[in-house]
Amino acid sequence: MSLGQQLHPHLPFLRRYARALTGDQIHGDAYVRATLEAIVAAPEEFPAGVDPRLGLYKIFHAIWSSSHLDDVPAVIGPDGQEAIAQARLGRLTPLPRQALLLTALEGFTIEDVAYLISMDADEVEALVEEALSAIESQTRAKVLIIEDEPIIAMDIETIVRDLGHEVTAIAVTREDAVREAMAQRPGLVLADIQLADDSSGIDAVKDILGEFSVPVIFITAFPERLLTGERPEPTFLITKPFQRSTVKAAISQALFFDEATAPA
Repeated sequence: MSLGQQLHPHLPFLRRYARALTGDQIHGDAYVRATLEAIVAAPEEFPAGVDPRLGLYKIFHAIWSSSHLDDVPAVIGPDGQEAIAQARLGRLTPLPRQALLLTALEGFTIEDVAYLISMDADEVEALVEEALSAIESQTRAKVLIIEDEPIIAMDIETIVRDLGHEVTAIAVTREDAVREAMAQRPGLVLADIQLADDSSGIDAVKDILGEFSVPVIFITAFPERLLTGERPEPTFLITKPFQRSTVKAAISQALFFDEATAPA
């Protein structure tokens, strides 16, 4: 099997990680594209003796660590987003965020992350704790949950409240979701795709975003319906069944880049 064939299954998830790390699809995809270009240009330098996914993320981090947001203004996201990111980055350095996302969102072990960012395992664990504490202290929001499974909805609600956020409502249909969003104007939306009346969480989110801007995290058993590469893909996507730590990391990261919770 060629190197390209080995790496192909991991690319959608590297794109997801890059977007979560940068807070923007265009910017994140630019880093992924640079990673692939580096691999194509020098395949002999691809890390040997490790899992292909680890090697792919290792190359990505080499690109990421040698670049800065203000080095590539052509790929900056929506108006104001860079300023928001920079305001928060002033309080939280990239390494803790990388450690948090790699463990909680991408599912790497502490040892894997230590390899990826060239640090000791104990240092990685400390970075994860630092990231959680720092981001949570900066962000408080009203949260709308769009989920038709009662047990899952309750679990997500508990996670949200444990992080110190307020749950404005739990919507089970597209119509409910839009109505609650218009009534409460949440600062974050957590959405499933398939809803109770066979309506679509994707359509509900489109309706909401047509009225006002709000960060969205999709939590779904059908990630392939969103990671198609054929249309704008979500910056934040969690696959069911999920780990609580994954949801916490995604919430913190989504609010990290949100204007409404940006530090003054």
